[in-house]
Amino acid sequence: MRATIDFQTALLSRKQRLLSDLQTRGLRLVDPRVGSASRVGGAGPTDHKAVTILGATIMVPVHTHGAGLSPYVAMSPDQRGISVLREDDEIVCEISFPPQPKFYALKTADGIPYWKIAQLHSRDTLATTVLQTCLRYGNSATKCQFCAIGESLKAGRTIARKTPKQLAEVASAAQRLDGVVNVVLTTGTPATDDRGAAVLADSAAAIKTATGLPIQGQCEPPADFGWFRRMRISGVDALGMHLEAWDEKVRRRIMPGKAEVPVSFYLEAFAAAVAEFGRGQVSTYLLAGLGDTVEGLLEAARVLIAIGVYPFVVPFVPVSGTPLADHRPPPADFMRAVLQPIGDWLTEAGITSDTVKAGCTKCAACSTLSTFEKQPMGMV
Repeated sequence: MRATIDFQTALLSRKQRLLSDLQTRGLRLVDPRVGSASRVGGAGPTDHKAVTILGATIMVPVHTHGAGLSPYVAMSPDQRGISVLREDDEIVCEISFPPQPKFYALKTADGIPYWKIAQLHSRDTLATTVLQTCLRYGNSATKCQFCAIGESLKAGRTIARKTPKQLAEVASAAQRLDGVVNVVLTTGTPATDDRGAAVLADSAAAIKTATGLPIQGQCEPPADFGWFRRMRISGVDALGMHLEAWDEKVRRRIMPGKAEVPVSFYLEAFAAAVAEFGRGQVSTYLLAGLGDTVEGLLEAARVLIAIGVYPFVVPFVPVSGTPLADHRPPPADFMRAVLQPIGDWLTEAGITSDTVKAGCTKCAACSTLSTFEKQPMGMV
């Protein structure tokens, strides 16, 4: 029995190390056409492609400068659609890529391709930025240095505003044709006190009526915390409010406009949101590699978990077309030093990714954090 446990522990450790390394160093593709179309530009983690490795589907950088220098290479797939992953000259394992979603081939009645309205993330999560504009993006004094929300709009890969009707139509098709099981609605921040909560509520209501799918909404903390109840009643099942960084000095340097809302206000908002949505149904992105230390990120996680918030720690990967395009991502060892204890704490708190109703933490593909949560025997 002891030998079995040791073997499974070794396998899990190998998997964690490989996935963490791929998410920080990226992947070179011999054939860039394999699998689903990769995402270039936009809000949040981007320039990535969904890859299934050792039973887990994660988002791996393929379009970044760092990915072009990665020792990891995906060879051309065989007739089964299986590729071989190589590290330098050595074979690592077999990998595969989720296929192109069927709903991407459809258009709205007025001719807008569905993929410009929402996109598939990982295997079964539909995601969209409802407002593809932000009050801070065009101002170098206030914009978040990592964000590419305007790049996909300038390139014509999306539209500026997705209506509730459009989103409901696309979500219905993605559910029917591609087995989508949850929806992520994020938004650029408008110049209103609700900080995007209103457009999220309207969009969620339409999608929920059409599909019944669980939905996560993502926005900055609204001035009036009463919006949390309005969003939940409209159909939002989980909420993301993203700190991005914990250290106030890092926040002011990397996201000067967003940092005008201090961490202390986020903590108040988190407590109010948890009271409305429940423990574990509220989350926040922390982008490891922006300047927070291991100790700082662990402090953030302890505080957030105590409130009932899931700290979704993601390796920061620089995005083309942003001021941080040449920023170095964190090494895999840095990520493991952060994720291992946080995975243990989430398990102890009972708010692991499998308990989340919808959203990035449910999808879990942009971080390897879920692999550090305790898993039943045989689920390595």
